[in-house]
Amino acid sequence: MTLTNAPILETERLILRGPQKPDAEAMIAFLLDPVRSKGFGGETKRADAWRWFTLNVGHWHWHGYGYFTIQDKATGKPAGISGIWNPEGWPEPEVGWVVFDGFEGKGIAYEAATRVRQWSYEELGFTTLTSNIVPGNTRSIRLAERMGATYERTYENPTMGEDMLYRHPGPEALA
Repeated sequence: MTLTNAPILETERLILRGPQKPDAEAMIAFLLDPVRSKGFGGETKRADAWRWFTLNVGHWHWHGYGYFTIQDKATGKPAGISGIWNPEGWPEPEVGWVVFDGFEGKGIAYEAATRVRQWSYEELGFTTLTSNIVPGNTRSIRLAERMGATYERTYENPTMGEDMLYRHPGPEALA
């Protein structure tokens, strides 16, 4: 197996790139915040949050895709993550997103997630994607629906418990 380097994707305001060591602190802080990371699985120990960060690096190498770090062009700071996630036990690949403290309400998650979805269809050849959302995460539900995704079913996620699966329109519907 060859190690996979994430490509660099850009939007008007963002750079989407592979995770780097300096990004770890922002991701760890997010994961350790029980309120902010509730819909993402969260962690209670710093060591477990660090493991999650490095798990994403391994996910890139295992699958050839994973979560990009969202870098804000204006500040150069990590603003969140967005990418394609498909660990063991997931029903199928999903497009996911998280925005870090101070970057909410600016359309960053939408901008990043739509760019990731475009990349996955055009470069990876995916024909469908989902987003798996914890019930009650109204902000993620609204974002998925804004992207054109529709609720398909509820299922038991092996790490998150009950999850709602939203189906994104395929590449032909977005052309």
